[in-house]
Order: sequence, then structure tokens, then C-alpha cells
Amino acid sequence: MTDATPLNRFSVEPLARMTRRLADVAAGRAEPDLVLTGARVLSTYSERILPEREIRIAGGRIAAVLPAGSYKGPAPVRDLRGGLIAPGLVDPHLHIESSMVTACAYAEAALINGTTTIVCDSHEIGNVLDRDGVAWMLEDARAAPLNIYLTVPSTVPATSPAFETAGGDLTAEKIASLFDAWPEAIGLGEKMDFVAVAEGDPRAHAIIAAALERGRPVSGHIYGRGFVAPYAASGVTDTHEAIDRDIADDLLEAGLWIFLRGGPPTTPWHSLPAAIGTITDYGAAWKRVCACTDDRDADDLLAFGLDWVVREALRMGIPKPAAWAMGSLHPATRYGLDGEVGGLGGGRRADLVLLDNDLVPQATWYGGELVVEDRKATPRLEAALSRPYRYPAPAYATVRLPEPLPALVPPLPTGVCTVNAIRTTLPGIELVHERVALQPGADWAATLSAHGLCHVAVIERHGRGGGVAHGLLSAFGLRRGAVASSVGHDSHNLIVAGLNEADMRVAVAALAEAQGGVCVVEEGRVVAMVRLPVAGLLSDQRVGVVAEDMRRLKAAWAQAGCAIPYMGFNLIPLSVIPQIRITDKGLVLVPEMRQVPLFEAA
Repeated sequence: MTDATPLNRFSVEPLARMTRRLADVAAGRAEPDLVLTGARVLSTYSERILPEREIRIAGGRIAAVLPAGSYKGPAPVRDLRGGLIAPGLVDPHLHIESSMVTACAYAEAALINGTTTIVCDSHEIGNVLDRDGVAWMLEDARAAPLNIYLTVPSTVPATSPAFETAGGDLTAEKIASLFDAWPEAIGLGEKMDFVAVAEGDPRAHAIIAAALERGRPVSGHIYGRGFVAPYAASGVTDTHEAIDRDIADDLLEAGLWIFLRGGPPTTPWHSLPAAIGTITDYGAAWKRVCACTDDRDADDLLAFGLDWVVREALRMGIPKPAAWAMGSLHPATRYGLDGEVGGLGGGRRADLVLLDNDLVPQATWYGGELVVEDRKATPRLEAALSRPYRYPAPAYATVRLPEPLPALVPPLPTGVCTVNAIRTTLPGIELVHERVALQPGADWAATLSAHGLCHVAVIERHGRGGGVAHGLLSAFGLRRGAVASSVGHDSHNLIVAGLNEADMRVAVAALAEAQGGVCVVEEGRVVAMVRLPVAGLLSDQRVGVVAEDMRRLKAAWAQAGCAIPYMGFNLIPLSVIPQIRITDKGLVLVPEMRQVPLFEAA
């Protein structure tokens, strides 16, 4: 193929059209396109490392895996000199939007890290642009040099209009239409409103029914062991939110697959070490256990890919072939993709990874084409990345703030009061409801500072009324200025925190001008910013460019004193995780889903 030939999931013909040719190549009656020889094979089927094999490839698929030296013909042969060859990784749960790049750009980092197939849940762009946004991301995915499947967003908005204002509203009917229109929609995305599911909410169960009626599996998101039984009874069959060995054990016994989520230990996404105890401590089998990444920014995407998560499982005591299978065959099996990917068997796609002995990817073949060598994109991949999908104009105009902008700090009481504050804690997933008694004097700023409090506000940014809610963060650590983001999960309203309203307004204005992003402001000027003009969530630049911007933002974030990483900050409006959240409608206590005022009389 030439560099001008498209490189995507459709570059390889369906197996139904190739069986005769593959049989001929496997039997030696026809020539392969390529032979990879002299490698040890990591077999995810038998969980063994097999010595000295050769892989015959034809039409982008594996024709056969045979003893090395079996082939004597004229086709190109590459000697892998004792290297370890494995199937490409399959990430069963992630959000492309968290990487802050498009699907086409995401592919580069994934392939460098040995991931050739992903299953994404696009509920972020669905929350901003409804069904159109999900469809545009699927168009993006079809153009990408990566196998990208979708679990249709199930919980848009994450709760209800009573608690937050989203840009999208994915009803059961809209979800059904996405399943019917897009064959790559292979499951229902994480059902985040687990309280509503457990309580039998009609809308939540109608959405689940839309998937089950079409034979699609239902993915989950759950906190609390008491919710496991009604959740499983509702048809949910996986979750990535197993945060410790006990709930992981409950989930396995209830019939759910568990996805061990690994991520940088400084972020909220590294629950694997605790959850893997169901295997290492309690003796559960790993046959229904996968590895996943969930959320990665562009910087962490390069350094902490799914291969890193697999190596973490290895470090925690899982044997090498089984650890790799958790990141390849197991996810493929969970979604019924194991006839295509996840193992080195005849007929499967030739999505292959050359590993060193520590399971670090060195080269990647995608559909039989070498796309990564020495951990760098090859010219073939560079050519594919130079022709990315372009999102339609409406995707570039989604930050619509009220004019004039309302006050970002609340009217303050004149007497003794109690504040319902939001206490941030590492790693940043759960937030503590803290009641703080205040006796303000003439200087409110000094009073707040003395209690370790700073302002936070959430602004509705979808052009649906422009509501603003006020709160106070405890232990956030901000020493100066303000920070702001248009990636306020999951409705993706704009969230801003600051020590003074002037800097908060500068931050909000910067994000409005850029049509989205994350920024740090000091003394009236923006000192670091990642621009996210596509839906206020994504950059349209290459992953390396965005990763460098992210590194600068993280440095400024730390210098400002923020006690939790910016991805944890983005979760502050996420009204489905305990104990307290702030949305554009105000403060919400979770899981009781009850609103409380910021100030109460003492």
C-alpha cells in the first residue's frame, strides 16, 4: 500500500471475504504478504510463551502461526531475533475526550503503547452536543488508524435537569437510534446513575432495555457494596469502578466483569493495586478480569498507556501471559471481539506488538502494516495522521456564557453562619462534605483564608439559561489567582475556583475566547492554558503538541498550590460520586441526591 492509501479499521477486509485466501496461505498454496519469524509468541489463549515461531500475514490478517523457518518462499521475511510478539492491546473502557485530543490524534499515542483496539464511551461530547456529537466522534473514529468501538453514552445528563444542566439529553429513543445506525456501537456505556438504577427509575431502565433488546451488553459505574445486587439484577455486566478487593469480589460473584483501572498514582485513576486483591488475596480467577485506562490526559496518555497498566498487574503478582491477556484477550472476549482481536490465531487481524522482556512495546503492526518502530511513528503512520477528521463548525461554538456574566462569588452573610463546604482530598475522586462555622468580621477574604477556603463557581455554558452556582472549597490549597476548566464532568459546564473574583473573571473570559480549555491565572493574566475548541473538550492538534501544553499547565497548576490534580478538579461537578458536589444548580449531596444551601444560619 502507498502512503496515500487510507489506514483505518476498514483497511482490512472482513474475514468472511478472506477465508479462502487465508487457508491457502496457511497451507502453503499461496504466498503471504509478510512473514515475521524468529520471535517468541505470547499466547493469550494458553497463557504461555512459545519459543521460536513465525507468523504468516496476508491481507492484514494472520494466516498461521507456525514453527520458525517453516516458510521458504519469496515473500518479505522479517527476523525478530528472539523478540517477544503479542497481540495488540484492547482497552475496554476509556473516554477519548479525557485525552483532550481527537480520535485520529489519540491513535498515535495508543499505537506507540501497543494498543490497537479501544472501546470508548463518548459521554463527554454527548453531554455537550447530544446525539450529533456522538455521531461526529464516530466519524472521527472511522477515519483513525485504530480499531475504535463505542459503548453508547447511557447517562446524559449524569443525573437529571433538577440537579444539572447539560447540552445533551440522550433518551432511550436516541440511544436506540445510535445502536441501529452504527454497527460499531457494541454496548451501552457506563450507567452512572447507579442510585436511580437500583431504585428502579423508569428512564434509567428504559435505556438499559434499549441495549438488552438489541443483544448489547451494559457497562456499569458503581460505588457502594449495597448497590451491587440490584445493579447486577438490572442487567449491568461490567464496571471499572472496583475501588478495593471487597467490592471487586462482590462484583465478580454477582456475574460482572471487572476492569482493573490503572493510572498515574497522583491522579484519581489508580484503583488497580487495591482491587486486584480479589485475585492476589482472595484467590479469585482472573478469567473475567480486564485492565483499562478510563481517563488520561495527552501527557499521561503517552507515559501511562494500557501497556503500563498491564505491567502494574504483572508487578502485583499476575503471571506475564495472564497480565497481557487481561489487556487483550479478556476485553476482546467481553465484547465479543475475540474472533478479530486479542490473540494470535488464524483469521485474526494482524494487530501485533513486539515487546521487550519487561512488556514494553518496541514496535506495532496495525492490520499487518508497521506503524510504530523503536517507539516512533513510521512514515506510513505519519501519512495517515496528516489527514485527520475535521469536526463540523457547530462543534467549535459550544461555550455560550450569559452576558453580562453574573457574579462569581456569592453575597456573603453578615453574621455567624455555617458553610456547607466541599473538602478536596487526594487522589480527587471523592469529596468530603465539611460543615464549617464562620464568624465573619469586616474582612471576608481573611475569614475564608483562615479556614482554608476559596471560592468555586459553576457556570452553565450551553446557552440554556446561564445559571451560576457558588460554593467554597476546603483544603484545595490555592495560594494565588484562579483556575478554570470547561471540562466540568459530566455536563461539562464551566468550573472556576479562585481567591478573588477579578482573577476568576479573567479565567472565565479566557475560556470563552478560546471556546474551551483549562487555564491558570495569576494577577490578572493567564500563565498557562490548554485550548480545547472542539466542544470545549478537545484540541485539534497532534497529541505531542497537546502533551507539551499539558506539561506546562501541570507545572503552573502545582505552582498555584492546587492540592488535587486538574483532572480531580474537573470532577468537582460530577454529581454521581459521594459525598458533595457543585453543579450549575447548586450543592448536591450524594448518594441521597439532596440539594443544600451554601450558607445556613448557625
